[in-house]
Amino acid sequence: MSLEEVGSVFSTLSARPASVNQAEADEWGEEVQRRLSPAASSTADDSLLDAYSRAVTGAVGRASPSVVNIEVQQSAGRRRSGESPERRGGGSGFVFTPDGLILTNSHVVHDARRIEVTLADGRRMPASAIGDDPASDLAVVRVDEPSLTAAALGDSQQLRVGQLVVALGSPYGFQSTVTAGVVSALGRSLRSYSGRLIDDVIQTDAALNPGNSGGPLVDSAGRVVGVNTATILPAQGICFAIGINTAKFVASRLLRDGRIRRSYIGVSAQTVPVHRRVVRFYDLAKESGALVLSVE
Repeated sequence: MSLEEVGSVFSTLSARPASVNQAEADEWGEEVQRRLSPAASSTADDSLLDAYSRAVTGAVGRASPSVVNIEVQQSAGRRRSGESPERRGGGSGFVFTPDGLILTNSHVVHDARRIEVTLADGRRMPASAIGDDPASDLAVVRVDEPSLTAAALGDSQQLRVGQLVVALGSPYGFQSTVTAGVVSALGRSLRSYSGRLIDDVIQTDAALNPGNSGGPLVDSAGRVVGVNTATILPAQGICFAIGINTAKFVASRLLRDGRIRRSYIGVSAQTVPVHRRVVRFYDLAKESGALVLSVE
């Protein structure tokens, strides 16, 4: 085949159908090239990252002024000489009323002899324990400081699996530490160090470390939806937070009575979804129920 014949074949293959408008075809070709170009792809990726970053930074900006660092001195038992040595510990917390009420974990301040709080602006001041509830691992402490920035409280019942959440705290003394992740599961049960099961616990993959305990778990709007409480150390990305709805109930009772009185029936249960076929057959009003785990 001669060069002229080869050129004729390529010309035929590259020609556009007569039915296609020439201007539209040229515009379509330019749009395809623009979308496939590396620069366009990079710009689109930057836009996505900017949107994610804006969501995280916006939530942190709204919630971080209320986050505090808590340092405690606790009794470490008694020695043979009769002395009572002290051990230092700490965690995080957040202001939930402008007059200085702070919500944190019970295991952070339980049996504390002295509590000191460092605010987000660096001010350091003593605090007193209002009450703590080991059964839900929640506690309320107070500082005598008016006009503090209080965190906005959300609704943990409105959370959805996969929703963006941000954990704030001061792990290992590094204040204003931020980690982001998603809600991994809802309705978990977690056994507190008192032995009682905590219901409606949020599982998240937002990294938690010792010192994050008591800090807030917030949504993309900066509303507190949980109180960071525990992590499974051998695992990667299995962390837990107590739902803010539970925290609201516990905090109100601690403020009123200083403790919570609970009945005890010796049954441990967990909220689980009911199979859709069972819900339809019995025409159940709800799609979840209580699974009895143990009877004591």
